[in-house]
This record gives sequence, structure tokens and C-alpha cells, in this order.
Amino acid sequence: MTALSIPSPSEGVWHLGPFPVRAYALCIIAGIVAAVWLAERRWVRRGGKPGAIQDIALWAVPFGIVGGRLYHVITDPELYFGAGRRPIEALYISNGGLGIWGAIALGALGAWIGARRVGAPFGEIAAVLAPAIPLAQAIGRWGNWWNQELFGRPTQLPWGLQISPDERPDGYENVATFHPTFLYESLWCLGVVGLVLWIEARFKITGGLLFAVYVMGYTAGRGWI
Repeated sequence: MTALSIPSPSEGVWHLGPFPVRAYALCIIAGIVAAVWLAERRWVRRGGKPGAIQDIALWAVPFGIVGGRLYHVITDPELYFGAGRRPIEALYISNGGLGIWGAIALGALGAWIGARRVGAPFGEIAAVLAPAIPLAQAIGRWGNWWNQELFGRPTQLPWGLQISPDERPDGYENVATFHPTFLYESLWCLGVVGLVLWIEARFKITGGLLFAVYVMGYTAGRGWI
């Protein structure tokens, strides 16, 4: 253990009677609310009808959650299938595990459906969502902190993340602190928000091109993280 390090929560679930309240789910919800708020402001500022983004979100968010979970299960099947595993846990979204590219893929389909229903140009919807999605990701990543997941290699740096013994990977039982990759990605996503807004203002880019700036910026961060 280093002299300075980031502690992990002792628990991420609270019970209100028989109902569990999970910090991971609260972080995801907070991210979605922030994204809808920002996108709505940007849409109205462009002359769009108030409330359209909320209507589109009713399609995009469920599609995105399903897509994110499918991507996670498909890319990490060993967590749910095979000897000693419980396939039913593939449905336990509140325990963590949402793949962003699956969420983007099906979420985009849901947004397209929603945009058609409210009569909004899909390209302009993509533009207003370009900084809103990384904002949601920045907030949602803190759910991984509560779950003690998505940390990196061992480190003795002052900002190393403390991981409980029962959450450490095999072979690392005697290592106490790891790179807080959830934090790296959260901060990077905030930087992507700023990048998208700056490029939009500086070069007057909009539509799918602006959304591509988000995709490229986020992907660059995932590459080094």
C-alpha cells in the first residue's frame, strides 16, 4: 500500500426494505440525465422544438442499454458461460458490464427511430449528441469505482486505486493498488466534451462530422487507457 492512494467504496448497494439501490445504476442514470439535459439545451439553441430530445431519449436509451449489454456479453462470454458460471447473470445489468460500442450502435438505431417519430433531421440530432454522450460516459464511469472494476495494472503512484482482496485478479492477491483506469477514462471523456465543443465553434462543423469527432476522440483515449 502506498502512502497516498484512492480508496474504493466498502459497498455499492444499499437496501430500502426489499429493494436494492445500486450505485452503479445511479451513476448510469445520472449520466443519462446529464446527457439529455445538455443535448436538449443544444437542440433548443439551434431552433429545435423543446422536448424533442426527451422523446428521442425514450427510444435511444433502452436501445443503448440493450446494445451495451449484448456487446459486453459477446466480448466477455467466459464471465457467464462455461463450467461454474451462471448464464442468468448475463441479465444482471446492475452488477456492471455495458460495452460502449454496442450502446452506440443500438442507441443510434433507437435515436434514428425517435428522430423520425418527432420529425427531426437525424444528422442534427447526432450533432447535438456529440458532446452529450461523452458527458454521460464521464459520469457513468464512476459506477465502475463503486463496483471495484475496470482498474489497470499495479502501480505505486500516489493516485493508485485501492482494491479489496476479494476483488483482485488471480495472481495479484498481494497487490493493493492499481491504475484507476475508470478515472482516466472519465477525465478523458470530459476532455472530449471540450474538444467537440471547441471544434464545433472554431470550424463550424455539424451533423455526422461532429459526431465523428467524438468517436475519434474517445477511441484515441481508449487506445492508451
